[in-house]
Amino acid sequence: MRTKSLKKNKINVVTLGCSKNIYDSEVLMGQLKANNKEVVHEEEGNIVVINTCGFIDNAKEQSVNTILEYAKKKEEGIVDKVFVTGCLSERYKPDLQKEIPNIDQYFGTTEMPSLLKALGADYKHELLGERVTTTPKNYAFLKIAEGCDRPCSFCAIPLMRGGHKSTPIENLVKEAQNLAKDGVKELILIAQDLTYYGLDLYKKRALADLLKELVKVEGIEWIRLHYAFPTGFPLDVLDVINNEPKVCNYLDIPLQHISDDLLKSMRRGTTHKKTTDLIYKFREIVPQMAIRTTLIVGYPGETEAHFQELKEWVKEMRFERLGCFTYSHEENTHAYNLEDDVPEDVKQERANEIMEIQSQISWELNQQKIGKTFKCVIDRKEGNYFVGRTEFDSPDVDNEVLIDAEKFYLKTGEFANITINEAADFDLYGEPANS
Repeated sequence: MRTKSLKKNKINVVTLGCSKNIYDSEVLMGQLKANNKEVVHEEEGNIVVINTCGFIDNAKEQSVNTILEYAKKKEEGIVDKVFVTGCLSERYKPDLQKEIPNIDQYFGTTEMPSLLKALGADYKHELLGERVTTTPKNYAFLKIAEGCDRPCSFCAIPLMRGGHKSTPIENLVKEAQNLAKDGVKELILIAQDLTYYGLDLYKKRALADLLKELVKVEGIEWIRLHYAFPTGFPLDVLDVINNEPKVCNYLDIPLQHISDDLLKSMRRGTTHKKTTDLIYKFREIVPQMAIRTTLIVGYPGETEAHFQELKEWVKEMRFERLGCFTYSHEENTHAYNLEDDVPEDVKQERANEIMEIQSQISWELNQQKIGKTFKCVIDRKEGNYFVGRTEFDSPDVDNEVLIDAEKFYLKTGEFANITINEAADFDLYGEPANS
């Protein structure tokens, strides 16, 4: 009878949390593959690596539940080994080791070489930007910096990811070239703060310089910007968006709130007026731009008056895309010293109210698209529909374009011109132009 030690090991990487975690898992899988390890993403494997999220309560709960689930599978002999990495592990390693001891090892966000060693692999420095992508073949995340130097009161990310550290332009260009060779057509640039990019390396904000180099990469057709910061936004980026067809008319810029009182307490370094002026400047310089933002409701001290100000501002700004979170009281953050004084049900009601306003705005903006034709990328086929996106939409969070797969055939991963003939609040329906 074969013993356990002779069984061929298959490493299953389980990813929780944001796009930064997806990227880190892909780099880990690339390293394992280069070490001739059999590696899969969220499939069956006798060795499990859980890449956790530790950002807010819901994400932490999901991460803990996933660790418990695999610890139980280990006890039952379904899996042989379980390793935990990522933000939750970085932030709460001593607590996790104490509460869930039946895990082989816990690793922080910067301990990939040690994790690889535990998996019987060597960290290969020469694998610059090489990774196993887990997203649909047509798009990939490109992480341009790690960590964050911003002092936002509510955010624990600097505790888990450290200070801001930009990746050199030449490394990112090489990584983009490798992705393009693998058929990637859309790069989604991510970082905790894109707009800080380059300050540490080049002593200036260099996001515009980076974009000018990335647009030269053959095979890349769209470049999308995620997670900009409003304070000190480098306006030369807007000129690049205007002048370079490959850079999408799209910007994700989390603004969090608009009340001066709360912006000050949040340590955002801006005001109601400055934020509003910035959005108007974006629209003046890049009239076609779709702006995505995220807001926090229920922050300590948020009164009904503060919330009404936020609501009126959302109505005034008419953002193309908007998400809303309820405040999560995170230990060791600056805001943790404040009283979490907005009841949970009030937080939820406020979030629902904001999303109801946004739903109406989105519906009205979508009606204006009926009869127009857009270049769309077809991400997948789902049920009776091909599911695509315009340049104004990011995967998983924004509008989707649905095309009847029983009437029309489209190639997934390719671009197609789609004429919109119907629109709901967050979905568009269309058919291939000239069909």
